[in-house]
Amino acid sequence: MILGNVSPEEFLAEYWQKKPLLIRNAITDFEPPIDGDELAGLSLEQEVESRLVIGEDWKLEHGPFAEDRFASLPASHWTLLVQAADLWVPEVGELLKHFDFLPPWRIDDIMVSYAEDGGSVGPHFDYYDVFLIQGAGQRRWQIGAACDDETPLLKNTELKILAGFEPLQEWVLEPGDILYLPPKIAHHGVAIGDCTTFSVGFRAPAATEMMDDLATELLTGIVAPKHLVDPPLTPAMAVENIPDAYIQNVKSLLLETLNDDELLAQWFAQFMTAPKYPMLLDQTGEQRRATLKHKDGSVSRFENGRKDD
Repeated sequence: MILGNVSPEEFLAEYWQKKPLLIRNAITDFEPPIDGDELAGLSLEQEVESRLVIGEDWKLEHGPFAEDRFASLPASHWTLLVQAADLWVPEVGELLKHFDFLPPWRIDDIMVSYAEDGGSVGPHFDYYDVFLIQGAGQRRWQIGAACDDETPLLKNTELKILAGFEPLQEWVLEPGDILYLPPKIAHHGVAIGDCTTFSVGFRAPAATEMMDDLATELLTGIVAPKHLVDPPLTPAMAVENIPDAYIQNVKSLLLETLNDDELLAQWFAQFMTAPKYPMLLDQTGEQRRATLKHKDGSVSRFENGRKDD
């Protein structure tokens, strides 16, 4: 169990989406399943999502990269990141077995980073849960206060770097150590020498993203459409101003459409099992699964965004 002396029940009740947890030697005798050279090789591929973050001003470059790009990088202060390495390297995917105390359909991917001394992606926060597994080498992690949409960010950078990061705690992680971070916690990781980090991230879709996808699903005609009707009208309402009564009717109409637990459950299962790279399924072999138990006792199974008939 990667949680050390913390039981899954205690972790989920006391830490999950609440507060950070450092777990020393979480994976005993951890041998990283991929090294920096192999990661660089992946970043040359057109299908693989990769980035370079270079310098103390965090200049961002997107892959795929040419092989000679790595020969021209500075001796320090750069990081290579490869998204969804678990889909391309089966041995990386094996790490997910350690997280069987969480719903599998919540997992997004494992991002692997390789950094030279001083390399980082800057102080930032994420909207999702993440387990940071230290691979080779060491990385210094600092964490700060909780952030939100109003937290100031640096300007003139493509990355969302915190403008005023103030560390509250600090640790140096060794191979096999894990740092769990809940959403919105400020953090900053800096490589001590060269190192690799395996970031197990979890899906945390925004409400707007879910509404957009649900609206698309509703437009396919899975339910009979409901239409807006007028509130009681008076001649005085024949003006350009939209009265509040219309807004209340719109709200009631939308809430009535959403007030269908079976519809929402079916859509949500499809949404959360949607593959990360739908166009690359033949190459990645990605498999995302979930089940729904219905009130009548029947079970529906979903895989890669589709319901199994």
